Amino acid sequence: MEFQYKIVSSMCKVFADGENARELEDKRMTGLKGETLSYQIAYYWGGERKERGCIAVDSPIKDRVHVRTVNLVPCEYPCHMKRDDGYLAVDPGMYPDRLSEVPKWGFPLVSGQWRCLWIDVELDESAEAGEYPVKVVLSKDGETLGEAEMVCEVLDATLPKLSIPYTEWFHSDCLADYYGAEVFSDRYWEIVEAFVREAAKHRCNMLLTPVFTPPLDTAVGGERRTVQLVDVTAEEGKYSFGFENFRRWVRMALDCGIVYFEISHLFSQWGAKAAPKVMAVKDGKYQQIFGWDTDSAKEEYRDFLHQFLTALKQELKELGIEDRAYFHISDEPEKAHMESFRKAWESVAEDLEGFQVIDALSDYGFYREGLVRQPVCAVNHMEPFMAERPKRLWGYYCTAQCVDVTNRFIVQPGQRTRILGVQLYKYQLDGFLHWGYNFYNSEHSLYPIDPYRCTDAGGAFPSGDPFLVYPGKDGKPESSMRQMHMDEAMTDYCAFKALEKLVGRDKVMEYIDEEKVAFDEFPQDEEYLIRLRKKVNQAIKDAL
Repeated sequence: MEFQYKIVSSMCKVFADGENARELEDKRMTGLKGETLSYQIAYYWGGERKERGCIAVDSPIKDRVHVRTVNLVPCEYPCHMKRDDGYLAVDPGMYPDRLSEVPKWGFPLVSGQWRCLWIDVELDESAEAGEYPVKVVLSKDGETLGEAEMVCEVLDATLPKLSIPYTEWFHSDCLADYYGAEVFSDRYWEIVEAFVREAAKHRCNMLLTPVFTPPLDTAVGGERRTVQLVDVTAEEGKYSFGFENFRRWVRMALDCGIVYFEISHLFSQWGAKAAPKVMAVKDGKYQQIFGWDTDSAKEEYRDFLHQFLTALKQELKELGIEDRAYFHISDEPEKAHMESFRKAWESVAEDLEGFQVIDALSDYGFYREGLVRQPVCAVNHMEPFMAERPKRLWGYYCTAQCVDVTNRFIVQPGQRTRILGVQLYKYQLDGFLHWGYNFYNSEHSLYPIDPYRCTDAGGAFPSGDPFLVYPGKDGKPESSMRQMHMDEAMTDYCAFKALEKLVGRDKVMEYIDEEKVAFDEFPQDEEYLIRLRKKVNQAIKDAL
């Protein structure tokens, strides 16, 4: 046959050879007002040359239906040598990930290959409850190729907002580098806002805020482009601060839907041994006054931090976000860094009294010693934290969480990413953090990369780990399957919360625990999550 098609779930990653294209048996979806229902149409073109097809949507809610193409992206380093058996592929290749608008000349029909169309049914709070058929008609040269129909039921209930912080670290220097935009120019602000708005649209409600250029993934002695929001003037040991850009950042973020603000780290990554790069006007010249050559224990830097934090706290109060501001000391300290981290923490502990302080780490000793108030624990090191649980406990993953646990690498199944929402709810975690919303550099930021050609930070991290969105044309982001899977994970969490409010947590846990879900063991098939949401949605409908 020249043309074949099937409806598959949003979690299905269909390779060009058709592998993994598992057709959905039930062509019916339910959702709450305020969520996006997603699925895919996988199709095969058997013609001898590339052609283009046309798309038409026939539905009473067609204005809510958004169709995109699923594009293959290069994965030169798809996974570490250390891995489990739950990867879809381990060899370098082209795999589905990037979502882009359907070109005006039509969707691609690639000879001898399977491709996918991504369908979103976007339900906002104004959506009316009811059942709606959604028919996507595919044609070529006026001839119908296929009609893929899904029935979408909108429940008479609204999905609550995400009640915990969720952050994907935002790297505005990478945007300035990629688009050639001068930092703090009008163009820079336009681009930053577009990327922040896209993050918030998909339930990322916390924003890394670079009061100083974040000391993240930077080679010792190296530096990243300055994106420092706070102006500093230094004069004989006294400092004054300007917050104009900081205020603009906060107001822009609030307008986009951001709720929480994550103040960039006050000390260097991996041990808090040095100060971040701090720029200031000194002796009439704009220059660096602290950085890699500044010992974090240096009295001059500690005095600077005291003056800075005093001024910043007042600014947070005036902006009305002091209760939603989170501070960092240093990212991913290890046991060997205990003393340097201790000194760093003690130097600011009094100034940060009453504020939320979080840091990503894996060693329980930092919490036991009172050096971290809210540990952000790697999902593969949760056991000691669960055994002696802190009052508030977050989760995170990155490149190292590559065996048996949830993650979002391109060659992992979509359900392995989406299961996070179940885990967050079951274990009542207080937030989730990931380091790469839009990191378009090599590891250690040695050089910029083109994310359309390189998805692995120059062969350092499994493809997909460094970023969730691609830098599209006109300064606007292009989404990915993985961003949608993270959206679904957080949507699941919110749906569990909605049902909990109606019938209690125990009932929700009955549905979740029909199969074993732990951090290192969970159902590997997409059917578990599909069934779970159907049961939760039906229970919400029944309770109403």
